[in-house]
Amino acid sequence: MANETACPSVRTEKTPESRAIENETGSMTETRYRVFPGITLIYRDVHMLRCEWPSPEAPGTLVIDHCREGRFEHHVGQQYYYLSAGDLSVDRSGDAPSEAYFPTSHYHGISILIDPAKAPECLSCFLDDVNVRPAVLMERLCPGDACFIIRSTERLEHIFSELYSIPDSIRMGYYKVKVLELLLFLSVLDADSSQTGTHACPPSQVRLAKAVCSYICAHMSEHYTIEQLAAQFCVSPTHLKKSFRNVYGDSVYSYARTQKMLSAARLLQETDRTILDIAGECGYDNGSKFSKAFREVMGMTPRDFRSSKGLPIESVRSERKNGI
Repeated sequence: MANETACPSVRTEKTPESRAIENETGSMTETRYRVFPGITLIYRDVHMLRCEWPSPEAPGTLVIDHCREGRFEHHVGQQYYYLSAGDLSVDRSGDAPSEAYFPTSHYHGISILIDPAKAPECLSCFLDDVNVRPAVLMERLCPGDACFIIRSTERLEHIFSELYSIPDSIRMGYYKVKVLELLLFLSVLDADSSQTGTHACPPSQVRLAKAVCSYICAHMSEHYTIEQLAAQFCVSPTHLKKSFRNVYGDSVYSYARTQKMLSAARLLQETDRTILDIAGECGYDNGSKFSKAFREVMGMTPRDFRSSKGLPIESVRSERKNGI
């Protein structure tokens, strides 16, 4: 039997806390479940470029982030790191809100917050042999202001994939099991296995990539080569391509095409303009080429998309990415 006398009550709130955040760049929803005393699990669905990221209830909270889809920026010290599908990070919260940035305006993921002051000193009180001490785990994986990052592995996929499809009837019990499984897994990881150092992106690259992104979005109807963009920003084509991919996880060409098709999708839904007119605004003077590009990004033709009568753009993209 677990040592119940040394453990705080494990009774948890079954009703989740939900909230939505909106600004000029889009929207985000999050759903919070208090799994154990001092341990919270959060689902986040993000379709925005940036927002003010609320700080946890207590400074120094252990924060574990897992990215299911999209891309999420971490700013630690003088370096930037980017989580993509399947990646996991471990760090500790500051004492003030910070700005969160989602390079592709698309992110689905899970966060687990552990407040060392409220969580039990050792989790073996919840389940025998789970000898995990959150405070020790935090000091080992993210001492000081360090951030621990590991890229997608089969083991991580096994742990997290099941968290995205849980029947309501067993939801809270399953959360408890999976959180303990994750923390037990992290407790045996070698701190030197962190891939943070090999994936750091300096501020100069981030500033360049974001400036190029802003330029692309402001000049949707224009055609330009990498060489022309590089000359515009006074850098080499190689440096521009590397910086952009490090931040956005995609080539300049692919990103620009996707942004044009998303803009076209919004115009198809919100206006009565002709498809050829919209194609021209997105830099296409040939209707068939525009239709082909739109289908490759959105999974259907512009005409079919317009006929879908308000089908959410992000749901179409997600289905397209997941091969549905």
